[in-house]
Amino acid sequence: MVTIFNRKAAAPDTPEPIEKQVLSRRDLLKGGTISLGAILVISGSSIIHPEFAWGLETSNLKPETMATLIQLARDIYPHDHIPDRFYAIAVKPYDAKAGEDPKTKKMIEEGIADLDKRAGKGGYIGLGWEDDRLAILRKVEDTPFFQTVRGGLVTGLYNQEEIWPLFGYEGESYSKGGYIARGFSNIEWL
Repeated sequence: MVTIFNRKAAAPDTPEPIEKQVLSRRDLLKGGTISLGAILVISGSSIIHPEFAWGLETSNLKPETMATLIQLARDIYPHDHIPDRFYAIAVKPYDAKAGEDPKTKKMIEEGIADLDKRAGKGGYIGLGWEDDRLAILRKVEDTPFFQTVRGGLVTGLYNQEEIWPLFGYEGESYSKGGYIARGFSNIEWL
């Protein structure tokens, strides 16, 4: 089975709701069933983003869990200009930790199951409105699961050198002679 999460058309200036479709192998092979608006395809132990050509293999957590973690990461640290692949890189260490520590795996799987249960039909990732997901996150923000994920995302997301330019950060300055010698004191409006 392949699970596809499609963006539905939404009113202007609103987040796009997500619709979940499950395809059989036969439907997938027939072709034409997958729309160009697909954002994530979950198949076997992989998560694939067909539009932007990236994928993520999982070895310890379920692919559905990783897909939900990617959405959770985007909801905790929302940056519209940051592609999903950077969020996938940020949550990938949780898959490795789950293989090393059964307690971590249990906490993550149960945390995601709790989010899905609170979200109702379609689960957490099936909620199309960001406000609905944030309401759920506010209810679980004091749990060890949420705090663990949030804490790991700080370094997992923001330590990726590829996204630094998207925030206007040039990186550390020591190796380049510091900030003062690099235009820090060039204030022309003073």
